[in-house]
Amino acid sequence: MKVLVINGSPKGKKSNTYKLSQAFIGGLSENNTIECEEIIVREKEIGTCIGCFGCWNKTPGVCVLHDDMKEILDKMLWADVVIWSFGLYYFNVPGKMKMLIDRQLPLALPFMVGESESGGHPMRYDMSGKRHVIISTCGFYTAKGNYGSVNEMFDHFLGKGGYETIYCGQGELFRVKELHERTDKYLEYVSRAGKEYSGGGITKDTRAHLDELLYPRDTFERMADASWGISKEDGKKEDESLVFTRQMASLYNKASYNGKDIVLEMNYSDIEKTYQIILKEDGYEVRTEDFIQPTTKVITPYTVWRDIAAGKISGSQAMMDKLYRVEGDFDLLLNWNKYFGSDEGAISSGDSAADRRKEKTPNLMLTLIPWITFWVAVSVNSYFGAFISIGASALSLLVFFRNRKTIYDVISVDSVIGLSALTLLFPGLVSYILPCSYLAFGLMWSISCLWKIPLTAWYSMKDYNGEEAFENPLFLRTNRILTLMWGILYILTSIWTFFLMATPLSPFISIINNIMPLLMGVFTVWFQKWYPAHYASK
Repeated sequence: MKVLVINGSPKGKKSNTYKLSQAFIGGLSENNTIECEEIIVREKEIGTCIGCFGCWNKTPGVCVLHDDMKEILDKMLWADVVIWSFGLYYFNVPGKMKMLIDRQLPLALPFMVGESESGGHPMRYDMSGKRHVIISTCGFYTAKGNYGSVNEMFDHFLGKGGYETIYCGQGELFRVKELHERTDKYLEYVSRAGKEYSGGGITKDTRAHLDELLYPRDTFERMADASWGISKEDGKKEDESLVFTRQMASLYNKASYNGKDIVLEMNYSDIEKTYQIILKEDGYEVRTEDFIQPTTKVITPYTVWRDIAAGKISGSQAMMDKLYRVEGDFDLLLNWNKYFGSDEGAISSGDSAADRRKEKTPNLMLTLIPWITFWVAVSVNSYFGAFISIGASALSLLVFFRNRKTIYDVISVDSVIGLSALTLLFPGLVSYILPCSYLAFGLMWSISCLWKIPLTAWYSMKDYNGEEAFENPLFLRTNRILTLMWGILYILTSIWTFFLMATPLSPFISIINNIMPLLMGVFTVWFQKWYPAHYASK
């Protein structure tokens, strides 16, 4: 497949639209061997058409102006697919690209044809096998209603329906590194569109994603206004750190408001600048003075926070490396994407967030039910309890079929079935088998601390952006500590169970073994919030 990219942006390869075009070509090349040529219009010598019609009657098919247009027209005839790539300039193509379009006249014959309502000219060459794609970004929040004159122009020389379009609003966001997660997601859809186009055409599902807003209108327009770096009050230039803070604040998602205003204070320690972002029910406010008591205070070098926002370093890793610290309520940091993710009306809400809700997630009950059934049932009646435990283990896999299975679920089912079989084969050894079951359970928890992902992390990740949490070292450290503590609890449980079974206190073993996990559960809920905040405050 021969592909020609006509890059009409005055910014050349630094163009926002160019990123979309490259993503589209990447998709084209997935299932095809392509030969790609690129024309950067601003680098070419292209004169203005003088309207002499010499290419029609004096030198048919050849322009009287001798510049780079002959080479460009030759490449247009060579290509199977022509990609017209440009940013929207005053509701049409950039000036020099319009000059290139005007100079296409040698490709046509002068005769009149009646296929078009408004008239037209036949092509000098057979263009029937060529395909055209228009890829463009604009600076408005939406592409809708802004490409009328572009479509009218291309309809005339390519014919209505004779080309595919990818029009993207909010194009300036593609140059903002801090927003790369959102823009990268859109580029994935553009790449998918290229792949589908090579196979026949862009699907409705992909088209729907391409037509979605990157951010809701009010969020985008707040970011756009803040990006100019001048004050709305007096038009004077603002400090770069203030501009950055305003843009960060503009991402505030009002849907996250929980009934109480949050005061986030950003203290940029290396430049000695402090700002407050007040998150309210109806929006946000950025203060440079008249500060109030902060809910959450972040003390950080400005350079570090910029690098975190740009994705150059991980925020959680930067905290582990003690590059910044947090005072006050740590909940804002734990749920940063909730407050500053702007999920409503954006790409992520239409795809990744919905996909996460549909994904199967691990359920701790799937691990616990076989064990709890064994401990209770065998304590009451070893013979029938063993059968009940085997049945509960098998049934748990069926009852929780909608949940994602982990290695610990498999180990639990296999272990309980094995322990139940031992109980049936050696009923006289129940006083040993029962304590051993607690020991096995405790060892499973404790040994998992040596692995990359400790046991509790699998079951708490759903509250922290799914598997993304596994890249958070503070999340893993918190869960590693909790997992070890649960493991130690059950190892100790095996010891006191073994010794108490031969004493008058044996009837109370079940009570003790139920109360201790309940207390540990209360501790776990507290520790999950306390430890990250404690670490962050150092």
